[in-house]
Amino acid sequence: MERDTGVLVAELRGSTLLVTLHRPHAANALDDELMVALRRLWESVAAEPSVRCIVLTGAGEAFCAGADARMVAGDRASVGDTAAQELAFVPGPQISVPVVVVVNGVCAGGGLHFVADADICIAAKSARFLDPHVSIGQVSALEPVLLRGRMRRDVLARMVLLGKHEQLGSEAARDAGLVSEVVDDDVALERGLALAALITRNSPEAVRLSRRALRRAEEHALATELDLGWELIRRHRAHPDAAEGPIAFLEKRVPKWTS
Repeated sequence: MERDTGVLVAELRGSTLLVTLHRPHAANALDDELMVALRRLWESVAAEPSVRCIVLTGAGEAFCAGADARMVAGDRASVGDTAAQELAFVPGPQISVPVVVVVNGVCAGGGLHFVADADICIAAKSARFLDPHVSIGQVSALEPVLLRGRMRRDVLARMVLLGKHEQLGSEAARDAGLVSEVVDDDVALERGLALAALITRNSPEAVRLSRRALRRAEEHALATELDLGWELIRRHRAHPDAAEGPIAFLEKRVPKWTS
């Protein structure tokens, strides 16, 4: 399980697996290579009983800036047929142990999936959260469905509809229910690992089954809505705005939307 693929680093700390998104030059944005590496890692973790908790964070000053604009602007190497297949890069549904997410910087767009998927999510004081999908011509359909049960609906609606023009600082994110704790930047990872250590002091089987009970009802309730959201996203890809948005972002210009 321990690995360093360049875009992803995983190391065992006792019975906790520390996973670091490692594309700091691109604010740890998700591309095909990183998502494949994550899917393969979770497959390995699922088969390894010695891992009792996962801590996930980002390298450098960012947590995850969402989908890489170059990937969005081009042809994806692999696209899931269902929402579950598309979201296989997040650990929660693939494994049976708790996931602690430490948001250490900007968390945007697709990076919010890790927050929504987390069993426990904490944030460094410098962390900020935004959903820029509509600002780059993309549909925000999966993130709001997954976050709806975690945070205040009015705050979520502002993030979705205002796009890049609405950003939440760490304290505002905590007040909205997006994260459970805010800590100083220099101790954020240490705090995440400490929470994981406390989890691993408990009965492994009791933790697994308790986590399963927490997640099961939510997963069943959301499955249909997620597939509908994924269908809307795929349908929108034929619209001119879906290509114009990321191209304009890469060219650092104002997009020319279709009226």
